[in-house]
Amino acid sequence: MIPKIVPTPIAPLGPLVPRLAPRAVSPDVLAAALPGPGRDRLAAGPVLAVTSGQQPGLFTGPLYTVYKALSAIALARRLERDQGVPVVPVFWVAGDDHDFAEANHAWFVTASGELARVVLRERPADAPLLPLFREPCGAEVTAALSAVAAGTPETEFKGDVLAWLARCYRPEATLADAFAEALDALLGPKGLVVFRPYHPAAKRAAAPWTLRALELSLADGYSPVFVEARLGRDRLQRDGDGFVTRRSGERFTRAELERLGREEPDRLSPNVLLRPVVEAALLPTVAYAAGPAELGYLPEAAPLYEALGVAPPAAVPRWSGVLLDARVERFMERHGLGLEAFDGKPGELEARLVRETLPADTVALFAELRRELGTRYERLEQAVADVDPTLRRTVQSARNAALAATEEIEKKLVASRKREHEALLRQIARARAVLYPQGRPQERVLTLASFLVRYGPALLGALEDEVARWAATS
Repeated sequence: MIPKIVPTPIAPLGPLVPRLAPRAVSPDVLAAALPGPGRDRLAAGPVLAVTSGQQPGLFTGPLYTVYKALSAIALARRLERDQGVPVVPVFWVAGDDHDFAEANHAWFVTASGELARVVLRERPADAPLLPLFREPCGAEVTAALSAVAAGTPETEFKGDVLAWLARCYRPEATLADAFAEALDALLGPKGLVVFRPYHPAAKRAAAPWTLRALELSLADGYSPVFVEARLGRDRLQRDGDGFVTRRSGERFTRAELERLGREEPDRLSPNVLLRPVVEAALLPTVAYAAGPAELGYLPEAAPLYEALGVAPPAAVPRWSGVLLDARVERFMERHGLGLEAFDGKPGELEARLVRETLPADTVALFAELRRELGTRYERLEQAVADVDPTLRRTVQSARNAALAATEEIEKKLVASRKREHEALLRQIARARAVLYPQGRPQERVLTLASFLVRYGPALLGALEDEVARWAATS
């Protein structure tokens, strides 16, 4: 039985009306797309594209990565149906990104309901900031796969899930390529085009746009262009008639950067604001399915679109949701909890639920005591103030101390009760590991792979249906 899927909308989707006419995609751009039915459609003639993207992650990264891809698929189908023109979903694998600490790990829930993390390795602090398309998975990926195999429950689906991950996340494969292959195996058959902008052909196609962006300056004083230099990927800043890198201080003339664009375009890459502009220059992007952070900063890219003469796509919210398994759902229903109950201070929910196990008359006594203290001290404060107004604060301090002492007694009583309700605390911990791991939304932490081990391909189909309903009815 698959888990309940609970939508958690980021923002209203609203109407989608194309702002540009379909156009053909160049052969250089097509060469960077993994083969499949989606690329065949992309190559068939004038088309539009609905895109999304994310930096590579271990074992496809957090759930929201897959939600982005499913959103692009559903929105492309909606637009094609509404507009009567071919619309292709494309996922931009941001392999230029150099944040290895974000890509080197994956979180999953173990067979016993505990949160577990697998990590490849840490990048030394003094190591060059290599883009992820140059960072191999390495021998550590074998141990990471073994940890997932050992930690997840034994099910009829487990072998297929582990085989899928092992085929893609090979020691010699880069993190970017492994991620691209895994996403393509998962959603390529559903029409998704997995696009590798770090592919040599795509780099050549993007170089003219990247070089033109060197003349632009952002609010922080830097250009929106990175170059791979001595310390790895590094931002460029205009310095006289040339450019200098932010961290290593290396200088490049305009002519040297243009030579890189011709001979080594893989060393040039856009920053987070220029990236969607380059994407829209290479692809006929009509809409981009974005997460909340992207919806916040994408408007800042507007001057770059205008300066480079690129039509901006509509930025639309991706689908968002929570996977709620039956055991956790029953626990929440039994205690009258909503998802928001797990988004609080550490220990807050535990104290609340344990407090509910106290005898009713004890709870009533604490409530009565607080009311009495409030009432009595209020009367005392007025009486004292009538005699000496300067003592009003003294009375208030005494009232606060009395209330605090009452609260401290209640806390100690709850703590004592906690020791008697270890099973309840374990249930809360298991629910939190699934719903709000590490104090963050489920979709931003847990990987899809461990859910597929439990529920199999039917889960992916159910997610696709749910996202399609969202796209069709929003």
